[in-house]
Order: sequence, then C-alpha cells, then structure tokens
Amino acid sequence: AWRLLCRRHGAQLCYTPMLHSAIFVRDATYRKDNFTTCQEDRPLIVQFCGNDPDTLLQAARIVEPFCDAIDLNLGCPQAIARRGHYGAFLQDEWQLLTKIVSHLHQNLKVPITCKIRIFDQLDKTLRYAQMLEKAGCQLLTVHGRTREQKKELTGLANWDAIKEIKNSLSIPVFANGNIQYFEDLDRCFKATGVDGIMSAEGILTNPALFSGEQLPCWQVADEYLELVRQYPCALSCVRAHLFKIWMHGTQRHIDLRNKLATGKSLEALIAVNAEFKERASNDAQVVTVNEGKLPYWICQPYIRQSHSSKKLSETQTKDKGMVENIASRKVRIKRRGNKLKKNGSKKERSEFKYKPCAKCHSNPRGTRCEFDMCRKCCKNKAYKEVIDCKGHDFIFKTRQLIKEGKLPSFKQLKEEKKLAASTTVLVPNNTNTSELSLV
Repeated sequence: AWRLLCRRHGAQLCYTPMLHSAIFVRDATYRKDNFTTCQEDRPLIVQFCGNDPDTLLQAARIVEPFCDAIDLNLGCPQAIARRGHYGAFLQDEWQLLTKIVSHLHQNLKVPITCKIRIFDQLDKTLRYAQMLEKAGCQLLTVHGRTREQKKELTGLANWDAIKEIKNSLSIPVFANGNIQYFEDLDRCFKATGVDGIMSAEGILTNPALFSGEQLPCWQVADEYLELVRQYPCALSCVRAHLFKIWMHGTQRHIDLRNKLATGKSLEALIAVNAEFKERASNDAQVVTVNEGKLPYWICQPYIRQSHSSKKLSETQTKDKGMVENIASRKVRIKRRGNKLKKNGSKKERSEFKYKPCAKCHSNPRGTRCEFDMCRKCCKNKAYKEVIDCKGHDFIFKTRQLIKEGKLPSFKQLKEEKKLAASTTVLVPNNTNTSELSLV
C-alpha cells in the first residue's frame, strides 16, 4: 500500500523493505507478512540482506517471478546488522562479497543490484565500487555516509564521493542521502551526475516528495488508509507509517499520539487519523504560521536532532567530536576488559562473539542448548525427533512417555512431591522400630 501511494505521487521505482534472506527461506509466515505485491507495484526491486551466497540465491529465486531486480543491502549500519554479520558490516570482506554478487549474477534471470556506504578514504571507496561492478552488480546505489554516521552522528552525505564513484563506473549509479525537499533532487543531479536518486527517510514523512507537492497530512493519510483497505498489511506497518506522516502533529497533540500507539485495529487507527484531521483543520483556520516555516499539518521532513557535544562538520567528514566519542568508547571497553582479565572471571568484552546456530547459522545459539541451536531450530528438531532439550526446556519426549503410561503424569509427580514434603520419619534414640511414628 505504501509503495503504491509513493508511485501515485512521482516515485518511478520502488524497493521492498530489507528482508533477512535466511529467515525468508525457512519461515513461510515471515514471507507472507513481509512480502506482498500486485500488478500495479512495478517496477519493483526486492532487497535482501545476508552473508551466505546459496541462501541469498534461494531467497531470490522465491521472489524472482514477482520483481524486476534483486538488491543486496550492504548499507545497513545498525547493531542488529553487526550481530547478524550483514549489511554495512560486510564491506571489509571483499572476497565474500565478490562470491555473493557473482553467484547471484550468474544464476538469476533478473539483474542483481547493490546498495553501499562509503569509506573514509575515497580511493578505497572507488576500489570497493569497482569490485562490485566487476563481480556482476548491474546498478549501484551509494549512500554518501560512512558506516559510523548514524543516529546523532548522521551528519551530511558526501555528494562529492558519489560523483567520483559515478565517474569511475560504467553501470548506472543512484545517489542516496540529503534528500529532504523536492529542490534537493535537482541539486543532487547537478552535483553528482547520477542516473537516479533514492529517498529512504525523507519520503516517509512526505510520500509526495518526488512530485514537488507538500500536501496536508490528513489528505496523504486518508489516501494511504484507503489503499490499506484494498491491499491489507500488518497493523504495525500502518501504525508506523501514520506516525511518520503525522510526525510533527504527534509532538503537539500528545493524547492522539498515545491513541495512535495503542490502537488495536485498523478502524481504531482510522478514528485517530480523523481526530488529527479535525484538530489540524481547526488549527489551520486560527494559527498564524511564521514566514519560511511550514505548519505542522503539512507533510515535511523531520530533521534529526544531534545530541553529540560536537556535530559532524559541514565539510561532510568525521569531525573531532566523532573521533573522540569512538576513542572514549574503546578506552572504556579496554579498561573493563583489563579489569575482567585481571580478575580471571570472564573473557574480555571485545573478544566476545555470538556463536551461530548449528543449523540456520544466522541466529545465535542457546548457551545451554544440548544441540547448539537457536530456540526455533531446537524446537523444530525436538518436535520432529520427539526428544528433550533441558537448555530450552522442551519436553516432547517426556510428554510422549507420559502419554504412553511409561512415566507418571505431571499431576501425579506434583502430588508425590507434596506428600514427600509433608511426611517426616522420626526415629527416637534407643527406640525399637515398632515405635516409629509418621507426622
């Protein structure tokens, strides 16, 4: 529904949200909840993350008939990507990336594209992009920020680096970053010379970004909810998009923000949107808007506030504040590690890594699992093979034995424990066994 809304207002190509390839392959519910499309939803690129060539190929083949290209996300900088070893945390493993991209390129009928972030060093960034092109990438989207530029350290995207990448490649290049208003599109095209522009955050608060319109929030929200009725999706997705559309309105009307957060049905969210519309319409008639500033009821970008003591400089490089922040974090980890090493109780934190599940290799294994698996894989194994796992507290074998009458039921065991706890045998000194008494 959201992609169709964006297409109505100027978007010419849409991507799906990032899908985890390993979960997508093994979990039918995950596929059903996270990938839906229709004839009007074209052209469409399906975006996957992962670190295994065969798993990524298997996932891509499932959606291949329903899309126009497969995108490998190499730009996600979040902590979950670090733990799962995908996204931007693969950008230093060029041999693995060459294997993944070439494997997909050789075995898929649709093109393979990539989305990346840049390095601090321009020459390394150029070699990185050229490596992906040589491996078989047929379209490259460049987010002009480094892996460390996120949250309060986001700063400005480096359009100069994107321009150099475009000039060094023969394949189409898309730019990503710094796109907040329609005027930014022309500025970006002129500054970089790219073939297309992607918006990830800006378009969430203004779906009409590519059309140059800045519509009232209630008009966009009404149109989106009508599409949701035609193309149902998860309620959590609807709520998240309404929060983005009414981003500035929720800061003014706190009670409606709480209602939006706690709505349990589509009808409840529609009712909250109607209240937002009524209040905003009333405010539009009486509130005086300052010149050069858009009122809260107009779709507009959200500018992330910086909480760092020193912001990233406008020269689009990491400033001293960012370096000090990272350095101080490393010092704290090192001090804590030295303390633990001195006590001899645990390994240094910097050496700790999640051990992957022995079956799916994507989720962390249970620390006490008898089969070295994650909870989901262990449960499937225990259920199919009718066995127990004390670490995950699965008792399929025990339940089967109880059902067959080979073990007492849980109720009987509970009664026996209760009886044993309330029964005491007294054996007085110098007393015959015939004088024993039970209390």
